[in-house]
Amino acid sequence: MGKCKMPSEACAPEKVPVSGKARVTDETYVPGGLGVPVGERVPGKPLTRGGFPARKEKRRFCLFLLGGFFVCLLTAAASLCLGTLRFSPLALVRMLAGDGERVARSILIYARLPRTLAAMASGAALSVSGAVLQNVLDNKLASPGIIGVNAGAGLGVTLCLAAGTFSGFAVSCAAFSGSLITVLIIFLFSYRRNVSKTTVILGGVALNAVWNAIAESVTVLDTDAGMLSMDFRVGGFSAVSYPRLVPAAVLIFAALFVLFTLCNELDVTALGDETAMGLGLAVARYRMLFLALAALLSGAAVSFSGLLGFVGLLVPHFVRRFLGGRSARLLPACAVCGAGFVLLCDLVSRLLFLPYELPVGILMSVVGGPVFLWMLVHRKPESSVR
Repeated sequence: MGKCKMPSEACAPEKVPVSGKARVTDETYVPGGLGVPVGERVPGKPLTRGGFPARKEKRRFCLFLLGGFFVCLLTAAASLCLGTLRFSPLALVRMLAGDGERVARSILIYARLPRTLAAMASGAALSVSGAVLQNVLDNKLASPGIIGVNAGAGLGVTLCLAAGTFSGFAVSCAAFSGSLITVLIIFLFSYRRNVSKTTVILGGVALNAVWNAIAESVTVLDTDAGMLSMDFRVGGFSAVSYPRLVPAAVLIFAALFVLFTLCNELDVTALGDETAMGLGLAVARYRMLFLALAALLSGAAVSFSGLLGFVGLLVPHFVRRFLGGRSARLLPACAVCGAGFVLLCDLVSRLLFLPYELPVGILMSVVGGPVFLWMLVHRKPESSVR
C-alpha cells in the first residue's frame, strides 16, 4: 500500500497491475457506487462485492447453479413423462435404454425428446444472448425479443421458406443473417447518434414492427410460406425435428463455448470505451464479436423455436438480482435458468388445456409483458448510452 507524503493527505489506493490480456477478477473487482475505480483495492478492507465476501459469493454461485441444474433435470423428466400419453419414471428409463412398446418409444424418441432438447437449447441461447446485449449496449432493458433481433431472425426464416429452402442449416443461416443485421442497426443507431437508453429500446421496438410487417407481407403474397411459418410466428416446439434442431444446436453450443471463454473481456467492454482501452482491450473488435455471437445465439434459437419473447429480458434480470453482473457467473447461470424457464413454460402450455395445446410463445407474452412494463416504470432516469 502506498505511503502518505503529508499527514493531511489520504492514502491513495494501491493499484492492481494489469498486464497482457485485460482481466476482471475477484481480487480486482469493485462494485459500482463505492467511489473506487475498477482495478484498485480499498485499503484496510476485505475484498467484497455487493456486501458479500468473495468466498461466500462463490458458494452462493455454486448452490445457485446446482439448484438450477436440479430443477432443469426434474422439469426435463416431467416433460418426457407427461402428456396425452403418460409414462412412469421407470418406463421412461426402460424406453431410453431401448426397451418398451414400439409406439410409446417412438413418441418419446421422435416427439418428446427433441421437443425437450429444443426448449432447453432455445432458453439457454436466448437468455445468454439477452445478457450479452445488455452488457454491450449498457442497457438492462435490451433483449433479443424487444429490440427486434428475434423479429429480424424471423424475417430471415420467412424469406428462406418463401425461397423454397427448407434445410435446417440454411434456415439457421438465414435466421443468423437477419438477427445480425438487426443488431448492427441498433448498435449504429445507439452509438453514432448518442441517444438515451430508453430511446434505443423504442428504436428497437420500431424496428421490430418493421421486420414483422415485412414478414407478414411476404406470407400474404406467398400463401405456401404463410402456412409453413404460421406456427413459427407464434413460437413453439410442437413441430421440432432432429434435422431442424441439430444444426442450430451445434451453432448454439459453439457460441456459448466462445462466450464462456471471453467473460473477462465482456466485463471490461461493459466498463466503457475509455476504461477498456486503458486496460489494453481492442474495444471495437470485441464489441463486434460479442454482438455477432449474441446474434448467432438468437438466430439459431429462433430458427427452430419461432418468435419467443421476453426470455432474454426476464432471465438475466432474475439472475442478476441473486448473483450480480459478473459475466463469469452471470452467463452460465443464465444458460441454466433460461433452459429451465423455457422448458417449464412449454410443459405448462402443453398440460394446461389437455388434450389441446397452447403455443408457448403466447404464454411467455402473457407473463413477460407485465414484467417488462414494471421494469420500464421502475427504471431509474438515465442519460445517453455512453
